[in-house]
This record gives sequence, C-alpha cells and structure tokens, in this order.
Amino acid sequence: MSVTTAKRKEGGFAETVRVIFHALIIALVIRTFLFQPFNIPSGSMKETLLVGDYLFVSKYSYGYSRYSFPFSPPLFGGRIFGSAPERGDVVVFRLPKDDSTDYIKRVIGFPGDRIEVKQGLLHINGEPVKRERMDDFIDEDENGVTTRVKRWRETLPNGVSYTTLDLVDNGFSDNTQEYVVPPDHYFMMGDNRDNSTDSRFPQVGYVPFENIIGHAQIIFFSIGEGERAWQVWRWPWAVRWTRLFTLVR
Repeated sequence: MSVTTAKRKEGGFAETVRVIFHALIIALVIRTFLFQPFNIPSGSMKETLLVGDYLFVSKYSYGYSRYSFPFSPPLFGGRIFGSAPERGDVVVFRLPKDDSTDYIKRVIGFPGDRIEVKQGLLHINGEPVKRERMDDFIDEDENGVTTRVKRWRETLPNGVSYTTLDLVDNGFSDNTQEYVVPPDHYFMMGDNRDNSTDSRFPQVGYVPFENIIGHAQIIFFSIGEGERAWQVWRWPWAVRWTRLFTLVR
C-alpha cells in the first residue's frame, strides 16, 4: 500500500469521525433547546393521544428550567426566558413527587384558579365548562376487543376545544373537592377522565411551573397498541398512517 493511499484512508476515517461528532453535537443541541421526542405509554390522554404515538415536544415554548437539560443538573432554580402555558395546552412535565418520571397532561388550571369536578362536569372558578355530547369513541385494545366509550367536546373559557372520554358514570373522580391552585403552579388533567392519574390525585398534585418540560406539538409516528416500533416488517398494517404529522390539540 502506498503512502498516499494510507494517508487518504486515514483522512477518510478522520472525516467520518468528525461528521459523526458534529451530528451528535447538533442532535444534543436540538434535543436540549428545541425539540425532545416523547412516546405515549398509557391511555390517560385518549382520544387526543393514543398508546403508541410518538411526538415532538417543543422545549423553547415556556423557557428553560433544570429539567430542560439531560440528567436535570441543578444549575439554577425556576425558569429562564419563561413564558406561561396557555389554558388547554398539552404539556410534558416532571412528576413533582418523583422528578425522574415524565407525565403528559392538559393544562386546566392556572395559579389562583378554583377547580372542581361535579357529576363528571369540570368547573373552573365556579363556572361549568361547556360540554357537548359527541358520537361514542370506539376503543380497541391490543387484542382487538372493541368498547364503546362516551365522548364529549369540552371547550375551556379561552375557547380551546378538545374531546374527553367518560368510561363510567359516577366514577371515582367524577365528584371531587374544590382545588385552589397555588402560586407558580398549574392544575393538569388527562382527557381520558376516568383513567388518568393527574392533579386530582395526591400522586401528582399541583405541578410547579419549573417542572414543565415543554409543549406537545406534533405526532411524527404512531403504531398500534401492542405493536413494536422496531418490527419494521409489520409497519404496513401496524402503523397508524393517518396520525402521522398531525398536530396535538
């Protein structure tokens, strides 16, 4: 092998290493400051988000806290470049009682709000939220068994509208105490109201602004419940093609 050929191979290897290094740096910057991928492991946000949905969460929407960064280093407290979420935003946050766990829910209550559920109907500051009955949601589990579930169109005071599911009448969480959201905290609820551990329960409680990671923006991939994303040979019938690149609302 000539010296020229050896140098060319050495240069080609070094260039490959540089490209990979730069790609990793760019990916780290994007994940830290712009978008983080997140997948849906449970049905607490049905029908808005389904088990097997993969989505991008914008990190910049509400500014940055320690939880914006890998391994959540305690570099500072609170948020920098902070911007409050809108009522009705779907957000990812760190669980207050276990800051190693990510949750995804909808922002329902702001600091100072009074939140209560009466006979399944959400009340904000003493006023019932507008709710309209829709056609039943057809839920299908990983075994293909279907169930009809009551579905409602709920509209918040700021006009944000979305669907909620009502699995059972007079469920455990259909009548609650009145919650008063403390300063710098938010009240979160899942859209699948009878199957969501959220701010109505002490396991979650009120969520500090600092714990919010970002705003759920777009579904970039979705695969049927019980399927495995890495089994590409099953994609033709396992992928939910109509959900790809849809906005989260």
